[in-house]
Amino acid sequence: MREIKFLLSGIIKRKRGEIKVAEVKRKKGETFESFVRRFSKKVQQSGRLIQSRKIRYHEKRKNKNAVRAAAARRQEITDKREYLKKIGKLVEEPTRR
Repeated sequence: MREIKFLLSGIIKRKRGEIKVAEVKRKKGETFESFVRRFSKKVQQSGRLIQSRKIRYHEKRKNKNAVRAAAARRQEITDKREYLKKIGKLVEEPTRR
């Protein structure tokens, strides 16, 4: 019977492409559990997983015009809401807790 060769390679997907984390080939006579354990250890040691978790939700800073436009939109919505509440066309629902 032919021996099946195993190759585990961890890849982290990002917006700008993929990063190869670790690549481990199975040794002759090595159990699958120890093979996966060795791969996990290599990924941990590379530090790429921790780095990717740190920057997971990072967003680029918006320019001043975009921030001001968003603030103006929020203010406009608030003003419209207050006006509708004042003239009685908006019935405020009780807040849930």
